[in-house]
Order: sequence, then structure tokens, then C-alpha cells
Amino acid sequence: MSTIHLQNLVKKFGDFTALQTMDLAIADGEFMALLGPSGCGKSTTMNMIAGMEEPTSGKILFGERDMAGVPMGRRGVGFVFQNYAIFTHMSVRQNLAYGPKMRGAPKAEIDRRVGAIAEMLQLTPLLDRKADRLSVNILQRVAIGRSAIMEPAIFLLDEPLSNVDAAFRAVMRTELKQLQRQFRQTMVYVTHDQLEAMTMADRIAVMDHGVLQQVGTPLEVYNNPANVFVARFIGAPGMNLLKGWLAESDRGLVVDLGPLGATPPLPVEIADAASRMRGEVFYGFRPEQVTLAESGRGLCMPVSFVERIGARTIIHLGDGETAVKAVFDNDVGLAIGQTAVVAPAAEAVRVFDAATGLALRAG
Repeated sequence: MSTIHLQNLVKKFGDFTALQTMDLAIADGEFMALLGPSGCGKSTTMNMIAGMEEPTSGKILFGERDMAGVPMGRRGVGFVFQNYAIFTHMSVRQNLAYGPKMRGAPKAEIDRRVGAIAEMLQLTPLLDRKADRLSVNILQRVAIGRSAIMEPAIFLLDEPLSNVDAAFRAVMRTELKQLQRQFRQTMVYVTHDQLEAMTMADRIAVMDHGVLQQVGTPLEVYNNPANVFVARFIGAPGMNLLKGWLAESDRGLVVDLGPLGATPPLPVEIADAASRMRGEVFYGFRPEQVTLAESGRGLCMPVSFVERIGARTIIHLGDGETAVKAVFDNDVGLAIGQTAVVAPAAEAVRVFDAATGLALRAG
């Protein structure tokens, strides 16, 4: 079995806690992304899975086997680093063949596997070229191929695309997903780039300051963030969060946003959860989930900036604590200095406890 279970996993470096009591189950054949900002503990987690670091406490299980004390070379994992680690004095063919050759595979088998992985990663025309004559993009592709050719049951990738250009990243996202599907590997992918996580992963584990914040499918963490951090981190732009206070009205429970007025009534499932609390809240909605409305039917705010990015236009509204962003098609007729009324879709509204940062949910 190629399942991975992290049980009560903790890692400390002296007085610094890099990872706080992490529990995570990764299914056989699953593509799991560890996503978060620099210093959140994601690479430390991967290094412990690989056997490069020992946990301070807790367990790492591959299937039912406890990995405590098992060295990296005996864990049966493939590892690709942020900085490609290949032999630059060798050809592409020699780099790809290195692992199978060291394991004593027959030459015919080595040739077959090299040909197959080179075809998959579009390296066939470069097989006899020396690695020191290749671009950084191709070197990282060779590094991925050299690890993938061993067909490890567990494949670990630590920010493998962070040093390559944007166009190449788009190509490699597709190729890595195809690679994982073909070999049916359990893949753990460390990244700070939410686009990589959202487009490739079956599930995402969002981390911050050594704490696992939420685990779910890309749509789950986008549509239903567990807390304020996830709401802000996931999405480009992140979720709008306006501070306010719960208030009763003749229409139902609303959020009083101060100078912006009161919101429409909260959806029933949120209102039920909110009715049990007091204090400040954050009224949240995605920039993509708003429409332009008539006066009195939404948030009336001045346009402070217009950001046109190809197919989309991001409208910046208000400023300071009342600033929000709204995403429209590129032909939206708004300009700096105008006033716009934006109405969040009712089903897309989320409310968070300002004190704890946690989402208010039914039950």
C-alpha cells in the first residue's frame, strides 16, 4: 500500500516549533499538495516523509509500516528538489538511465524505460545532448524524469517548478498530472503557488506557521474556507473580508458594516450558526462572485483603481478596512473616481468569527 499517515507529527528545531501536531492521511494514488507561504512547515513535513529529517514526536506510516528509523534510501520514495540535482557532465540519456543502471537492470529494460520517460517528458530529441548545454527549464524536466523512471510508489516534489519560467510551468503542470495518473503514484507536492495546487491536486493541505489549517479538494477550500487565513490565501485575489457586527432586522439576521450599511439577510445555515455568537465578524465574499447592482441593492463604493489583466478586469473599491475587489469581464465600464454598487451572490457569502477567525457553519 502507498498510503501515508502522519499521526500527531511534531518537529522542533531547538526552541522553534516548525510543525505543530499534524494529522494527515494521504490515500493510495492520491495527489496531495502541501500549500502555504514560506516558513509554514510544508518542506519540513516533506523532508520527514522522505526520511531526511526525523520527527520530534509522532509517527509516519507507509501503509501499516512505521517509518521510524528507516533511512531515505530504503523508503522507496522518489524525490525532486527545487533546484535540479542532475549530473551536468552526463548526457540526458545517461542521467535518465543512472538509477536503473545502479540497480542492475538489463540494458534492454533500461533503453525501454529511458525511451518511454523521454517521450512522455518531450526529451527524446535531447537524449544525447550534454546536460550542461541545456536550459534551466529542460534541466528540471530531466530531474523529474530521472526520479520518475524508477517508478516509485511514493513521489515527493518540493517546489519543482519555482525556478522555471511561467510558460514552462503551465506545460509541466499538465505533464506532472499525466505522469502521476500513468504510474498511479501517491504524489506529495510542496508549493507556495496556489495555481499549481488548485490545478493539479486531488486534495490540498493548507498550512501556516506550522499548523495545518484545512484539508479538502480545491473546490472545498475555495468555496468553504475553514478560517480567515484560508479565505485570504486561496484565490487570486483572495476573499474580501469586511469587519462588521451581527444585527437583527425585520428581514432576518444581517451584518452591520458601519459606513457601508447593512448587508442583505444572511443565508439560513449561516444565520443559524451566527445566532449563537456575539461580537465582531468578518463578512466574506469572493471577488469573482459579485454583480453590478442598482443603488440600494448592494455595497456602494468609490472605484479607486482599475486593473485590466487580459480577459478579466479587477476593480478596486474603497480603501483601508473597507477596501474590496471585484472581478468582471474585460469590457466592464468602470473608471477611477466613479461610484459602483456591487452585490455579492447570496449563496457565496461566508461569515467568520473575528475573534477566532473560524468560519460560521451550520452545526
